[in-house]
Amino acid sequence: MPACVPIRNDRSSRSSRPPRASGIKRPHSPPPPPNNRRFRISGADLSASLTVFLIAVPMSLGLAVAMDAPLAAGLVSAVIGGIVAGLLGGTPLQVSGPSAGLTVVTAELIQIYGWRTTCAITIGAGLLQILLGSLRAARSALAVSPAIVHGTLAGIGVAIALAQLHIVLGGSPHSSVLDNIRSLPALWGQLNPAAPFIGALTLTLLVLWPRLPGRIGSMLGRIPAALAAVVIATAVAAVATPAIARVDLPSWRSHALPELPQGPVAALATAMFTVMLVASLESLLAAVAVDKLTADRTAAQHKDGNTPPVPVKRSDLDRELRAQGVANALAGFCGGLPVSGGAVRSSANVRAGATSRASTVLHGVWVLLAAVMLVTALEWIPLAALAALVMVVGIQMVNYAHIRNVHRHREFLVYGATITGVITVGVLEGVAIGIVVAVGVALHRLARTRITVSEQDGKHLVTVRGQLTFLAVPRLSRLLGRLPQGGDAIVELDGFFMDHAAYEAIQEWCTAQTALGGRIVFTGRSGGRIAEPSSAAHSCCRPWTPWRNHHCHDKAGHAGPPSVPGAEVTAGSPAVPSGASAVRQGAHRLLSGLSSFQRTTAPLVREELARLAAEGQQPSQLFITCADSRLVTSMITASGPGDLFTVRNVGNLVPPPDTESTTSSDDSVAAAIEYAVDVLEVESITICGHSGCGAMQALLSAAPDTEAPRTPLWRWLRHGLPSLERMRSRHHSWARISGRMPTDAVEQLCLTNVVQQLEHLRAHDSVARRLAAGTLQLHGMYFHVGEAQAYLLTEGASSGTGPDEVFARVAPGPDPVTEPGVEPGTLLGTQAGGAFSTGTGVRPGTSSCPEALRATPDTVVGA
Repeated sequence: MPACVPIRNDRSSRSSRPPRASGIKRPHSPPPPPNNRRFRISGADLSASLTVFLIAVPMSLGLAVAMDAPLAAGLVSAVIGGIVAGLLGGTPLQVSGPSAGLTVVTAELIQIYGWRTTCAITIGAGLLQILLGSLRAARSALAVSPAIVHGTLAGIGVAIALAQLHIVLGGSPHSSVLDNIRSLPALWGQLNPAAPFIGALTLTLLVLWPRLPGRIGSMLGRIPAALAAVVIATAVAAVATPAIARVDLPSWRSHALPELPQGPVAALATAMFTVMLVASLESLLAAVAVDKLTADRTAAQHKDGNTPPVPVKRSDLDRELRAQGVANALAGFCGGLPVSGGAVRSSANVRAGATSRASTVLHGVWVLLAAVMLVTALEWIPLAALAALVMVVGIQMVNYAHIRNVHRHREFLVYGATITGVITVGVLEGVAIGIVVAVGVALHRLARTRITVSEQDGKHLVTVRGQLTFLAVPRLSRLLGRLPQGGDAIVELDGFFMDHAAYEAIQEWCTAQTALGGRIVFTGRSGGRIAEPSSAAHSCCRPWTPWRNHHCHDKAGHAGPPSVPGAEVTAGSPAVPSGASAVRQGAHRLLSGLSSFQRTTAPLVREELARLAAEGQQPSQLFITCADSRLVTSMITASGPGDLFTVRNVGNLVPPPDTESTTSSDDSVAAAIEYAVDVLEVESITICGHSGCGAMQALLSAAPDTEAPRTPLWRWLRHGLPSLERMRSRHHSWARISGRMPTDAVEQLCLTNVVQQLEHLRAHDSVARRLAAGTLQLHGMYFHVGEAQAYLLTEGASSGTGPDEVFARVAPGPDPVTEPGVEPGTLLGTQAGGAFSTGTGVRPGTSSCPEALRATPDTVVGA
C-alpha cells in the first residue's frame, strides 16, 4: 500500500530560469521585499474610472427617477458604492452603485412607507448582509437555481421597462406592473410629442452609437453610449423642447435622512429581507461575471503576446457581501438608494482596462465632485432621456443567452414561473414561486424512471433510465419477475442515485438468479462494467482514500486495527496498546490495507490474475520510473496487471553499460532491461521522471564525489552526474515544457535527466539491436505531481533525431493511440490498452451482486 507523503506545491514563477553559468539554483528564492504602497493608481485605472463615471452619473439619476426617490439619493449611492464597497469589497474590479434589480421593490417601499422609512429599511438590509457575510454564507446564496435568479432579474427588468415607458411617453408610472400594462392604451391618446421625441432619440443613440462605421465611428465609440445619448438628447431638448420636464436636484441642505421605521414589524422585516436578498444575489452574480470577464481579458492579452500568463484571483464572495452590507448601511444612513454590484458598470470597468480597485474608488470620487460642482449642468438633463436609458437597462436584464441556457437544461418552466410571479405578485413572492416550481421539477425528475426489457444474443437487457427510488420499486420488481429464472441478464443503470428500497429489490433478485446458475452483469449507459465496490456501509472511507493522505485506517484510534466488515482478520489479532510506536502503527495500516484488498479487490481481479498466472506475463512496455511513493504507475497510465514491466529506482536512473567497476557495479537495471527487451520482447520503453524529485534535489545541493564514494546512495546517484553536466553544458538545448521554461533548477534537472537517461538506454546492446531493427520505441515522460499532469517528450528528441527537447502536455480527451487527430510523438498509457478501463476499474469478469451494486464512478482498483 503506498505511503502518504504530503506534497509541497512550488508556487514560484514559471518564467524563472536558472542561470547557465552555474547550472545550480536553490528551488526557493527569498521573497521580494514588502511594498508599503498599498493603493497605487495606474494610468489604466485612471482612464477606466473616468469611463465608468460617465456611465454612472446618468444611470444613477435615471434609477432615482424610476424609483420615484430624491434624485440626490442616486448620486449618494453611487459615491458610497464606489468608495466604500470599492475599498472593502472582495471583487476589486466590481463597481457598485444604485441597484437596478431593486427598482421595483424600492419604488413600492417608498410609496407604502415613505422615503425616510425606506432609508431605515436599507440600513437593516445592510446589517443583514454584514451578518451573512460574517457567517460565510455567500457561496450558499449561489446554490439557488440559476433559472430562479435569472428569472427574478428578468421579471424586474420587465417591470422597469414598462414603468419607464410611461415616462418616455410623457406620463407617470403606476406602482403595479399590471396597472402599467392596463394604462398604456389610454396613455397613447394623451401623448405630448416632446417627451416621446427625446426618449426615442435617446433610445436610437443608445442602440446605434456603438455601431457607428468608419474611422470616425471608432473614435466616437470610445465615448460611452450612455453619456453620448444623454448629452445629445439634452442639447436637442434645450433647443427643440425647452419646456420639457427636466432633472430637479434639491439643495443638499434639504436632503432627507432616515427615521425610525414606522409600520408593522412583520412587514418591515419582510421588506428588509427582500432588499437584502435581491441586492445580495445581484452583487454576487455580478462578482462571478466580473471574474469571468477578467479571466477572458487576461487570456486574450496573453494570447496576443502582450502580457505573460498571470493567474486570475477569484473573488472573495464573503468579503464582497460584507462590503455591500457596509455600503448599504451607510447609504441608508446618508439618505441614499440601496446599493449593489452592477453588471453594466462592472463590465464597462473591465473592458476599459481597469487593473485594480483604484478605478472603482476613483469613479466614486468623480461622482462626488460632480454632485457638488455640476448641479447646474445636471439639471438640464430631460427626464425622458434618463427614463429611456433606464428602460434599456431593464430590457438588457432579460438576457436571451440566459433564456437559451435555461431551455437547454430543461428549466424553462422554473424560469417562466419566476418571471410571472415577479411581474404579477412581487419579487419575494416570485422567488418563492420559482423555488416551489424548481422543487416540483426536481421531484418529478427523481420519480420519473423508465425501465425497459429487451433480449440480445440470448441475454436479457434490463435498461433503467433515471433514478431508482422506492417509487419505481413496484414496476421494477414486476419486470424483473418476468425474466426466466436462472437466465443471464445485463442490467444497464443510467442514474446516479439508488435508494435503499431499490437496492434491496435488485439485490434479492440478483441473489436468486445467481443461486439458480444465472450470470448477472451490471453496466453503465456507456456499456462499461460497474465492478469496483466502494467501502461497506460501516467503513470509514473508500478503498482509494489511503493514497490521498487521508489515513482513514487511523480513525479507529490506537486501540487496535480498524473494524473492516468482511475482512478475514481473526479475533486473536494483536491489539495495539495506547502510545504504540510508529512501527506498530505502520504494520497495522499494512494489515488493514491487505484486508481491504482481500475483501473488495481480490474477488474482482482473481479471474484475470488466474489467466495471467496460467499464460505468463506478456507486457507491452518497460516502464522505468522513480521509487517516489507519490507515483502510482498503474493509475497515471490507466494500466493493470500484465501491462507494465516496471523498474523503479531512486531518480529513475539507467546506468550506462560502460560504468561497471569492481567497486561500484550495479547490474540490476541492466538485467531488467535485457530481460524485458530480449525475453519479454516489449514494444516500447518509457523513462518517467517527476516533479520535486528528491534525487535531483540531492544532486543539485551537493553533488557526490566520484573519486571517493561515501555511501551506497551517493554511489548510486553518480549515475545522475551526466544529467547535471548536461544541464550545465552550453552545447545542449534546454529542456522545456510545452513552450515554457522550467519553474526552477530542480524541474530543469528532472527534465534533463529523462533526456540523458534515454541516451544511456540507447547504449545498451539489446536496446540498440531492437532500435536498429525498428521493433522498439523509446519514450520520455515527465509527471507533475502537484498538477496531476503528464508530459511526453516529442518523438524527434526521444529518438535522437532532433535538437529540440520539448515535453508536450497530454490533454484529456480521445485516446491518442486509437483516435485520429493526435499530434505525432506522444503516447498515453500502454499501447496495448490498459487492463483497467476508465471509470470502471477491471476487465470484464464475473462479480458478486452486492459488490457490483456498490460501485461508484470515482473508485480506482489496484492503485
